[in-house]
Amino acid sequence: MAYKKQEIYDEKATSELMKSYKNIIGLIGEDAEREGLLKTPERVAKAMQYLTQGYNLDAHAILNSAKFHEDVSEMIVVKDIEIYSMCEHHMLPFIGKAHVAYIPNGWITGLSKVARVVDVYARRLQVQERLTVQIMNAIKETLNPQGVAVVIEAQHLCMMMRGVQKQNSVTTTSAFDGEFQKNSTRSEFLKLITGRLS
Repeated sequence: MAYKKQEIYDEKATSELMKSYKNIIGLIGEDAEREGLLKTPERVAKAMQYLTQGYNLDAHAILNSAKFHEDVSEMIVVKDIEIYSMCEHHMLPFIGKAHVAYIPNGWITGLSKVARVVDVYARRLQVQERLTVQIMNAIKETLNPQGVAVVIEAQHLCMMMRGVQKQNSVTTTSAFDGEFQKNSTRSEFLKLITGRLS
């Protein structure tokens, strides 16, 4: 399956979402016919489709679109990949960074494809724990590397805007497979993502 980046809004989905959001605006006590809100249902309908476009993307196809045979066996790290996702419990954003590494076993992929895989799963209704494992599994299943590591650090607006309202809390999740289950390899990875190279 070929991978092609595209931004498409399904007309039927847009229409149905617009009706729902117009209804929501009324239910919370606003006037959906007010000038400033007239186009809001359409804007939100399109935004929601964009923010959840990961359901229509295939992480394996993305990785395979730039998969190359290479006799390399050193750790490859792509760190500080921005994440914008939505908590499936309150549909509020969580925002942060992903750090991804793998040790090739004959195959590598384009560096940008690693970041795109992060987006595939982030652009869905998510929990951070599942997101971390999904990214790891996609790389593991497609490239069959010696090991994969994923660490995600994120702030959750559901914790900041409502509930406990803790403004500075950061949630960190990790997933390690293969060689990264060894303390020495895992420590090297963690040192690379937390330190600065001189």
